[in-house]
Amino acid sequence: MSATLQPDPSLIGGVPRARFAFPPEPVKLFQTRARRFAFLAETSRLAPYLAFLGRLSMLQARLCATLPPVEPVAADTLRLAAAGGMPPIDRAPLAADPLLAATLTALCDGAGEIDMPEPARLALEALGAAGEDDRLWLFDNLLADVIPEDSAAVHLFAGAAVQVHLARLAATLDPDALVPVRTGVCPACGGRPVTSSVTGTMGIENLRYATCSCCATRWNEVRIKCLCCGSTKAISYRSVETVDATVKAEVCSDCNHWVKILREEKNPTLDPVADDVGSLGLDALMKETGVVRGGVNLYLAGY
Repeated sequence: MSATLQPDPSLIGGVPRARFAFPPEPVKLFQTRARRFAFLAETSRLAPYLAFLGRLSMLQARLCATLPPVEPVAADTLRLAAAGGMPPIDRAPLAADPLLAATLTALCDGAGEIDMPEPARLALEALGAAGEDDRLWLFDNLLADVIPEDSAAVHLFAGAAVQVHLARLAATLDPDALVPVRTGVCPACGGRPVTSSVTGTMGIENLRYATCSCCATRWNEVRIKCLCCGSTKAISYRSVETVDATVKAEVCSDCNHWVKILREEKNPTLDPVADDVGSLGLDALMKETGVVRGGVNLYLAGY
């Protein structure tokens, strides 16, 4: 008589669950982004700009590795934020953070060695000579996800420093302590997404993660849902390619906004920021429709 089969205890309750959030690994983040920018520059009409952004991203990686360490977010702050459904990094006081100021100074010094167009060089020199009040104004704009089109170039360099500082802060967070804030809001710093990506992790396919435009934390969002207003009723997709596009516009008819969605499961080398810039043709297509861009990317200010 055969023995009765018993369930395997290791499989009970073993259904994988998607992790809610992934804080960045700053050095790896910017090194990977730099390589992606360089790759995209090989075949793009935007080659000079993409190559410049690749070199700037490599500088960001170097700063992440060499700047003095940031003070980790306190455990009490994490607990209070989680209890209140709020991001633990408070952006409001960061503009006056001395370490952010030091990060900008280091970035301006390092960027002087990067080959760039004359207008960008002039913007970098103006930023390097800017007083404290002007720098605070720039930081306040960037931390509020506001980039005036008439000063996009100087905001680009200041924003690169903000990205470094916030990514380093977010890297100190315990991912298990992060909780949803609301749709389209970073659970680490309260920022808006640059893009979202469909990917797979922990044995689960077709998950969607939005990426914060500032601190680069990735967090799980429902697949078919507007990241600007939370609607699930009026979502459609558009792309430049007619077949098998890896970068699409997720369009919401309820709020008239769109955000790019990257099919990372089809191409794991896609980068949320680099491929946003590299797919500028999609922005041109969407501009003709009158739908408002919802993704925030300081490298596309004015487009």
